[in-house]
Amino acid sequence: MIGGAEAAMDRLGVGIGWRPELDLTIERMEGVGFVEVVAENVWPAGLPESLVRLRERGLPVIPHGVSLGIGDAEPPDPARLAHLAACAEALGSPLVSEHLAFVRGGGIEAGHLLPVPRTRDALRVVIENVRRAQDALPVPLALENVAAIFGWPDDELTEAQFLAELVEATDVGLLIDVANLYNNEVNLGLPAVAALDVLPLDHLTYVHVGGGYEAHGIWHDTHTTRAPQAVLDLLTELCARTTPPGVLLEWDDDYPSDAVLADELARIRTAMAAAGARR
Repeated sequence: MIGGAEAAMDRLGVGIGWRPELDLTIERMEGVGFVEVVAENVWPAGLPESLVRLRERGLPVIPHGVSLGIGDAEPPDPARLAHLAACAEALGSPLVSEHLAFVRGGGIEAGHLLPVPRTRDALRVVIENVRRAQDALPVPLALENVAAIFGWPDDELTEAQFLAELVEATDVGLLIDVANLYNNEVNLGLPAVAALDVLPLDHLTYVHVGGGYEAHGIWHDTHTTRAPQAVLDLLTELCARTTPPGVLLEWDDDYPSDAVLADELARIRTAMAAAGARR
């Protein structure tokens, strides 16, 4: 694991993405080890009371950015980096996470986390962008693989190869979303289990699990349903290769009952435990 985060990230356990709609649910849930908050949805000078209470109870809170655009052609916006840094400091976070995604160009917002062209030229740009971000942040940075419904025609590397070379060049951490690996296997034909054999799991910071739905042969990563068993099977495959510091459930809309969320956390724990015998 990345050196600066090793002690702080040791054994986060099973967590859940904090959302305002789930604040009371998360506060009364048993067995939650950590939470993640969308950085763009909080203001460091006026944190939600729920997050303050969770921090006072000792739960780590990780700011998770969605708009930095580390895969853009332009360098990361200093103001966005400053906000991520301020969130980490206000929350006492062990790290900051973001997406390896293209989100804007020439002042035009894509409105979506688009996949980065997996070319050598793009890799050189992303390496420089990651280094700029690392210099601006007070804690380690981890990057998440994104879900896609298309691939660029001139890709030279697989997603796993691109991430592996990026990690080698920058020592950046990895946030592996197993639901996104499944998404990209369905939509792009990128074998998910094979990706786990290429990704540098020694740089794993934590894992995302979430649900979605298939329509007309396309998988949509919506975080609005239970995780399909295929995603949990990928979690088991990952845990058979390494012990992740933490695994986090994402649920972003159409919020279910407390019982359903608790059952999803139990399913995650079961999938993790299933890897024990294989190891």
